[in-house]
Amino acid sequence: MPRYIDLSHSIEEGMVTYKGLPAPIICDWMSFEKSHGKYAEGTEFSMQWISMHGNTGTYLDVPRHRYREGHDMCGLNLERVSSVEALCVNVSAAPNREIGLSWFEHLKVEGKAVLIRTDWSHKIGTDAYFEDHPFLSREAAAWLRDEGAALVGIDSFNIDNVDGGERPVHSILLGAEIPIVEHLTNLAELPHDGFLFSAVPPKIKEVGTFPVRAHAIMD
Repeated sequence: MPRYIDLSHSIEEGMVTYKGLPAPIICDWMSFEKSHGKYAEGTEFSMQWISMHGNTGTYLDVPRHRYREGHDMCGLNLERVSSVEALCVNVSAAPNREIGLSWFEHLKVEGKAVLIRTDWSHKIGTDAYFEDHPFLSREAAAWLRDEGAALVGIDSFNIDNVDGGERPVHSILLGAEIPIVEHLTNLAELPHDGFLFSAVPPKIKEVGTFPVRAHAIMD
């Protein structure tokens, strides 16, 4: 039987994933109690109303997030986000915040989802999560693009260095229509290879970033 490993953070009321962005609001649109009288006796339902920024929880970026003419969630190639052969690259012992090319250049990444394990996800829910986080270098992003990676994910606050206004990794990967998954978790449960990765978002027009239920499948 295959084993499924959840790689997503739970989304809940008040959760702050990205400092400065609003937390989700989750409430009943129709409670079980209010559904009484709408259905037969003994039958009840609840429906929720959610107000949420696209950058909430574990989420996927597509080209529309960075480029005006880039495709939105409706244009996403499902082959890049559903049951993709994957690698987990453990950089948790990296001496610097910047994750350079040397961690990847010996790997065969063509057609694969490359998940970068920093173990930074343990800090989520604290102010420390937003500060001095690990990020991918421009050179490593360009190499992953040139070598044909299908998707790149990370368990850090951002795949780019957010100290300045540039976002070279987003620009490089999304410019090549390579989706990005940020705020992953539980990557320590994955082997280096031999598993499949999925992170499929809803099919929403005009949206460039949205939460996913990221998970790995192992035999």
